[in-house]
Amino acid sequence: MKRNKLTTVIAFFVFAFLFLPLVLIIITSFGTEAAIKFPIKGFTLDWYANALKSQSMIQSFLLSLKVGVLATGMALVVGIPASYAMARYSLKRKGMLKSFFLSPTIIPGIVVGYTLFQFIIISLGLPIFEGLLIGHFLISLPYIIRVVGSSMENLDYSIEEVAWTLGCTRLRAFFQIVLPNLTSGIFAAFMLAFVNSFNNVPVSMFLSGPGVTMLPTSLLSYMEYNYDPTVSAISVMLMLLTIVLMYVIEKTLGLAAIS
Repeated sequence: MKRNKLTTVIAFFVFAFLFLPLVLIIITSFGTEAAIKFPIKGFTLDWYANALKSQSMIQSFLLSLKVGVLATGMALVVGIPASYAMARYSLKRKGMLKSFFLSPTIIPGIVVGYTLFQFIIISLGLPIFEGLLIGHFLISLPYIIRVVGSSMENLDYSIEEVAWTLGCTRLRAFFQIVLPNLTSGIFAAFMLAFVNSFNNVPVSMFLSGPGVTMLPTSLLSYMEYNYDPTVSAISVMLMLLTIVLMYVIEKTLGLAAIS
């Protein structure tokens, strides 16, 4: 009984530590003063209007959204077959291959960002948008392989073999038998990789350029010269967007689809 109470108290403090900063951000976004302060004085929605009027923030948000969706989609195209091959077949040095695919999650982000800058921008001389796309693809791929790979390993491949014996080709069995049974894992992998891409700072900072800036970089640049509640307002709108997205997912697929 005492152990259960202790666990409850610890869980309460953990959740308070996680959610209290979010509550403070929400409150400070409505303050009337020109600096982020708590407790706030007065109530205003001007900072939300200021965020929606900022063309640089809107363009950065749209760019982050575009790069995140495209990079995650590319990672799915590459990661799903790679996960299938590693789970289905006995490959030589499979452990080394998994370590290679997961290496971007092990190496510090700033090292990954600088390395990609040296290779993509300096060595290859690619345009900024293409460089951002490749960089975010590389940091999204490990999450796809890890999550989809776990789903692949738990899949009963006898259903695929039954499809073969009934005359289904390997390719058709993959698309009509394997993939439908991995829908929840693929969707969870997409969400995890997209969120990581959208919020990534090091890669976005190193690969951004004049007129092409991701939202996290724009927010950091804005906070360097302005410490007003506009940043809090943008953060609250991003939280609301996430809540709406999760609500739509729950209504269409159910929360079990991302668990």
